[in-house]
Amino acid sequence: MSTFFYMLLAFVVGILVGWFIWGRLRGELDSLRGDLDRTRSERDRLRADSDRLKGELDACGRARADLESRLRDAPAAKAGADKAARPAPAALMSTPAAATSAAAKAAPAKSTPAKKPAATKIAAAPKPTAKAAAPKKAPVSAAKKAAAPQAATGKADNLRRLIGIGPVNERLLKGQGVTSYAQIGAWTTADVKRIEEVLNFDGRIAREKWIEQAKLLAAGDEAEFARRFPTAGTASNT
Repeated sequence: MSTFFYMLLAFVVGILVGWFIWGRLRGELDSLRGDLDRTRSERDRLRADSDRLKGELDACGRARADLESRLRDAPAAKAGADKAARPAPAALMSTPAAATSAAAKAAPAKSTPAKKPAATKIAAAPKPTAKAAAPKKAPVSAAKKAAAPQAATGKADNLRRLIGIGPVNERLLKGQGVTSYAQIGAWTTADVKRIEEVLNFDGRIAREKWIEQAKLLAAGDEAEFARRFPTAGTASNT
């Protein structure tokens, strides 16, 4: 009788342990499926961006070919304009003067005393009255004087310590510039909405308390973080 009881107890315990292990594995499987779906959506988005960039590249190539053809045609048009603007030949310009001289030769010459050419006075060049004042240097603009703001540098935190952040979510967050606990802890309602649209899920940040977790880690309160979120950092973190 006792042997049957022990066998029955072992059977029940085995069922409970198997159920517990199956629940853990099922949760991890669902999380991996969600990550796979998000990865596929990101792949489709990247493909769409790639097609858009290829179209823009083709448009730029066509614009470049158009500009090159215009540049090749520009020297020929400029040479034609210069040729049209050249003065008439000297032979054509001297035709009236030659006709006048021929008529003068045909007329009877009269002896007229040559007049002395009047002496032309050479005008003295005006003396420089004053030295030109040297141009003042333009004042340096306040924008140039202002020192360029230094980019904030800091070591990125391990965002996967937060419950609900796996490899895919961490990569998406870093793509949005989120690399520290302090940034997540300072999120507003608008920030949460924007991040949820990027991560392609709704309400998960509030359910898994990302902001509260990040505030504790940013403050360095490891004891309170471990007490309130004991599953953080385990295999079922995501």
